[in-house]
This record gives sequence, structure tokens and C-alpha cells, in this order.
Amino acid sequence: MAGQVGRPTGGGTPFPHQGAGEISTELKGGGDRPFGASPPHIRVTPPGPRSRALGKRLRRAESRNVTFIGDRFPVFWEEALGANVRDVDGNVYVDLTGAFGVAFAGHRHPRVMRAAAEQQHRLTHGMGDIHPPEAKVELLERLTGLAPWPEARAVLASAGSEAVEIALKTAQLSTGRPGILAFECGYHGLTLGALAATHRDDFRAPFRRRLYDGVRFVPFPVLAEEASQSLASCEQAFEDGARAGAEIGAVLVEPVQGRGGVRIPPPNFFPELCALARRHGAVVVADEVFTGLGRCGSMFAGPALGLTADLICLGKALGGGFPLSACLGTAEVFDAWPESAGEALHTSTFLGHPVACAASLAFLDLVESERLDQRAARLGEHLVARLREALEGVGHVREVRGLGLLAGVEIARGRLAGATVHPGAGAGIAAQLLAQGFLVLPAGEQGQVIELTPAATMSRNLLDRALDQLVRAVIGFSE
Repeated sequence: MAGQVGRPTGGGTPFPHQGAGEISTELKGGGDRPFGASPPHIRVTPPGPRSRALGKRLRRAESRNVTFIGDRFPVFWEEALGANVRDVDGNVYVDLTGAFGVAFAGHRHPRVMRAAAEQQHRLTHGMGDIHPPEAKVELLERLTGLAPWPEARAVLASAGSEAVEIALKTAQLSTGRPGILAFECGYHGLTLGALAATHRDDFRAPFRRRLYDGVRFVPFPVLAEEASQSLASCEQAFEDGARAGAEIGAVLVEPVQGRGGVRIPPPNFFPELCALARRHGAVVVADEVFTGLGRCGSMFAGPALGLTADLICLGKALGGGFPLSACLGTAEVFDAWPESAGEALHTSTFLGHPVACAASLAFLDLVESERLDQRAARLGEHLVARLREALEGVGHVREVRGLGLLAGVEIARGRLAGATVHPGAGAGIAAQLLAQGFLVLPAGEQGQVIELTPAATMSRNLLDRALDQLVRAVIGFSE
């Protein structure tokens, strides 16, 4: 592709919603587009020599379990802006992952970076549950004001799994029942409490003897005819209790199963699930770490799908690129916690980190002022419609599905009639696209789905270019 990979040279506006002068440098990408809104530019076949060298260094320093290092993975990132990532070898990529969904407003949005820098110059770290920073108060007020209840409370944390831990603790205090109803293919994080409610056996198996056994898994429906059976399984779970005999006090569910493969339940499932939970006195926990804050076309995905939760877990995009999460809930449910007498029952050193809070406030300003949720809805409809049209009749494409800018293409083995999922297909296609300058991730319990979670600030032209390349990769895919 034409163009040179350069360094900072002058002014530029890589974000569609960004005004002139919002960013102080222009970073050249591919062709004549600035870095941040550039098509791919591959200088050296990835992973290039510097990425390979860093891979060897990482292997010597990091636990071998953490980062997969192979012939085609990974590339090591050096810089990111808007819709682009540059690796250490100078290759420029179009990012359709949003860095695990974090960069919903694009990488390093100037308004978020400016707010974080200003806060860092004033106060880098506070004492969140002893002498809190002002930014913590402002963010909590903002979040509880966005919550779908007349009166809400919240607890801040650093990672999505911790938000889930807070929700499960809150549900137990509120109901007096420790049992959890969770769903097959669900993913809630890898800390011990969240892992107990995460379904994938490869994550659970090595630690099974440490995990809380009071979790009952039931099928998550994706077809209309599956909903009644799933609800019947839920009813039976409430009657029987969880595996360890514990009464169920929490129903933990993702509005859309993200890592499970972008699995969307049929209409009317969530309203009936919530009604069932409340008949049995259980608290409904919506894990919106992935789906919340605009990605699925509304501030929270749950209410749009009929999921009326008592607790909502947020993370990923919340910090605008900084590690931050939160658990929101009704005042009634949160008041099950005792008032602090000087020792919090759940806290952490970086609770309400002022820089992360400032970045989050700027990010939430962006979502609201630029209506990024509505933009995600429009772009998502376009994305799914374009993929469905282009991949119609392709025998190994089982389904294209999505809600807002959380979309997936599921690959099957064999023709459409009676086809089974194709394990590892998502990873194979991701590797092919990486070589062409496009970042996507596999999803699904067997890695059979190509998952797309691009930034809402990506231009439609750049998105279309990426989708064209994805279509070619999917059509041409073979083992």
C-alpha cells in the first residue's frame, strides 16, 4: 500500500466527531490519511523482527501461560490513535477489536487524554476509601445519575471481574442466599468468585477444587424455541438450589454473551427471566462490562432487551483506556451492606483512582455529547447488513449477528444443513487478517466466531474497507 509511516509532523483531525485543533500532532498512516483514520500500511510481514525479538524477551520474563507466542502472533503495539494501531515494526493496522472493547471512543481520544493529563498534574493517586479524591465523587454522581433506577448506589473498582465480585457479594448480603444461577457459554472474568460463574471448562478445570460450588449453569437461549426450555431449567434450578445445595440469591447474566460468541437471546426471554427471579426473591445481576456504555446502541444493553436488573457491572470502555470498573445497583439492594465504621468490607488500594475517574468523566461526556450510542446503533446496523448481504449463501458461514457495534460471524464445518461449528476458525481468520493489517479477535467457546467491536468514532468508509477485507478472508477460509 502507498504511503510512509511517519512520526509527529503537524495538525490533524483523525476522529469523525473531533473539531479542528483537538489534537496537537498528525501521525501519518497509510496513503494520505492521518494516523488515527488511516487504512492499513504493512511495511514488513507481521510479526516483524522487532515483534519477534520482543516475543523472545517476553517468554524469558513472563509466565508462559499468559501471552501466546507463535509464528503468526503476536505483534507488539507501540502506538494507537483513533481507529489505528502501530506496531513496533512500523506496521499500521485498522483495529476492529477496540482493544477488547475498551476503545469505544477510539484509542487515545484527545478529550479523554487532556482530562487525564490535567488530573495527573493535580493529583495522581488518592486514598479512595479513607481520604477520597474529588474526581471519585463526581464520577459516582455521574454513574448513579445514568443508572436506570430512581435512586442508585455504586462501588468503583479496577477490572470487570472485580465489579462482578462486588455484585455477587451484594446479592448475597441482600438476599441472605449465596447460590448463583449462571448461564452456559457465559464469561464473567477469571478471579475466583467470577470464575466460579464463568462456564468455560478450560478456565475452570485447573482450579475446580478452589471454586465456589454453589453455581447452577443453565442453557442460554439464542433461538426462540430454546427460550421455554431455558426458563424451565431456571425454574428447576430455583427449586433444587445450586450444586452445593445453596439457595439461589443471584441470577448473573450478560445481555449479549460477548466472549461466548456474540450470542443474543430471543425477545421476551429476559422479561420472563426477571419475573421468575423476582418470584423467587433473587437479585438480577447484568454483566454489562462488555455491552454497556453505548456499544450495543444504548447506554445499557439490558433494558433495551427487557433485562431489568437490580445490579449492573461496568468496565472496559468505562475508563476511556484507563483501568476502571463499577458495580451500580438500586439503593435498596446496596443498603444491605453495613455502614462503614472505619473498615470497608470491600475495597482496594486504587479504588476511585483520580486519573481514571477524570478520564471516565471525559469519556462519558463524549458518549453523551456526540451520541456515540446512537452512532454505534447506526454503524452496527450497517455492519451486520453489509456482512449478511456479502456472505449470503457462503456454505461455511453459519450466522452473522450483532447488536450495535458488538458483532460476530460464526463459521461452520460443512454445508448449512446440519453444519457444526468450526473450532478455531475465528483464530485462523484473525491471523490471516493480521497479515493484511486488520485486527479482529476470535470468540466462542470453540473459537469459531470472528468478533468485531470497533470504535464508534471509526468512519464508515474505513469500516467498509475493513469489512470488504473480512468478507474476502471469510469466503476464502479453509483449514
